Amino acid sequence: MPQRHSKNNNDLAFFTYDEKRKLGYGTQKERLGKDSIKPFDACSLCLKPLIEPMSCSKGHVFCKECILECLLAQKKDIQRKLSAHAAQQKQEKEEEEERLMLQKARELDAFDQQNHGAVPQYNDKNYSRDKNGFHGANSVKATSYEEEALRTMKAFWLPSATPEAPKKVEAPSTDTVCPEGNEKLRLKTLFAIHFTEDTSEQKRSSSLDKTYICPSCKVTLTNTLALVALSSCGHVFCKKCADKFMAVDKVCLVCDRPCKDRNLVNLAKGGTGFAGHGDHLEATDFKHLGSGSGLGLVRPATKT
Repeated sequence: MPQRHSKNNNDLAFFTYDEKRKLGYGTQKERLGKDSIKPFDACSLCLKPLIEPMSCSKGHVFCKECILECLLAQKKDIQRKLSAHAAQQKQEKEEEEERLMLQKARELDAFDQQNHGAVPQYNDKNYSRDKNGFHGANSVKATSYEEEALRTMKAFWLPSATPEAPKKVEAPSTDTVCPEGNEKLRLKTLFAIHFTEDTSEQKRSSSLDKTYICPSCKVTLTNTLALVALSSCGHVFCKKCADKFMAVDKVCLVCDRPCKDRNLVNLAKGGTGFAGHGDHLEATDFKHLGSGSGLGLVRPATKT
């Protein structure tokens, strides 16, 4: 049985619904799988297994080398922006002084002309003057200063004489930020964390990758578990043990170091494809059909 003619009719001046659907028009959604999610023991910058892991107060985990290089690069960029801002302020000050000098010279020239009668002064309100104070095209007399200014006046229709808009450099912030959460981050607020490795013979012989467990309940740590790190000593526990023991006893179960409620930091992670832990793990891609072409604007996929 032949197909419907409406779906094969492609000689219209506009796209039909079936043609738009075949071209992927609209918002395409896809659930992110396990391979698209960062593991809990991976660095947020290099996305590799953690080496000397460090965490910020918001629970974002980084390699020590990665986060130090990031903070150093931010400080260098801040110094560059501060230098550019200082140079702009110096230039603006020089331009303001030059403008005042020219204004003073113009006032002295006008005073000299008025006292010596070189150019008649016009008091008619309807007499046309431009914004710089020069006489119009019908002026009878013009001074050499006005002729020079009119001759060197920038014209927008000439590429060589087109004025340039000054680029303003705003005063930059002097605070370094976390590359993951964009909150203020200082080096002294970082603390080292320590995962408890599973050293059992069964785990050692079955897998080459490191497996971490909770030092209290001995449960294997995965993305499905909520993890809590102690900023006082750096040991990592599952959230159930942290709420049951550390929040009550105010002491670490591994090193017996005292801790407070503010020392319990929830570690951030990507979650899984089915449990996002508060995140909507859905990628969207919007395709817009431009006029006269098959595909127009294509917005890259984003994680919402």
